[in-house]
Amino acid sequence: MDDDSRTARWERRADTPLAVASLLYLGSYAVQVLGEDSLPRPLIVLCLVVMLTSWALFVVDYAVRWRLSGEGVRFAHRHWLDTVVVLLPLLRPVRVVRVYEAVQRRRGQPKMSLQALVMLYAGLSSLLLGFGAALSVYRFEHRVPGATIRTFGDSVWWVCSTLSTVGYGDMVPVTVPGRLVAVVLMGCGLALLGAVTGSFSSYLMQRFARQDETRRPPGV
Repeated sequence: MDDDSRTARWERRADTPLAVASLLYLGSYAVQVLGEDSLPRPLIVLCLVVMLTSWALFVVDYAVRWRLSGEGVRFAHRHWLDTVVVLLPLLRPVRVVRVYEAVQRRRGQPKMSLQALVMLYAGLSSLLLGFGAALSVYRFEHRVPGATIRTFGDSVWWVCSTLSTVGYGDMVPVTVPGRLVAVVLMGCGLALLGAVTGSFSSYLMQRFARQDETRRPPGV
């Protein structure tokens, strides 16, 4: 059996468990951040254990696919998104879309169009990235003197205005980690917004082209 088929088999088997692990990671991180002042210490420690265990699964998956690819150090360059996901496990639930596609194929149902798939990926990525960024910024900012982001609601509002590239400026991070999150969020916001806009424009152009073909008289 060649390396490509071995890698494909591994990815099919690992997709669902890793998507579940990522959701557990996200939920545990949220509980840890939002409940650190009110929840019992053992529960906070349990959330930390779940987070570390989930992250370890991502690292194992990355290492196995690196080994099966046979590409050596080129794997990190060619699969840069997978490398980012290892560093930012909150994005791992995006793989749920791949699980959905696999189920659709097994049932013999038509796959999603490329434009719809891109918009679904971008929308899901925006939600996951925004929620993770809101948690992170709230954790870094809400206790700092002079901070304008005091509640989780403030953090969500800041994320929405930043991710949509509006940037009202009424709330801004003042810590170095918070500003690093802002830089990443601004870059991702531009990329995701461009992906959705381009895919939607392409979808409209295809629809108009099909309508034009159906209205055109035969032989013209």
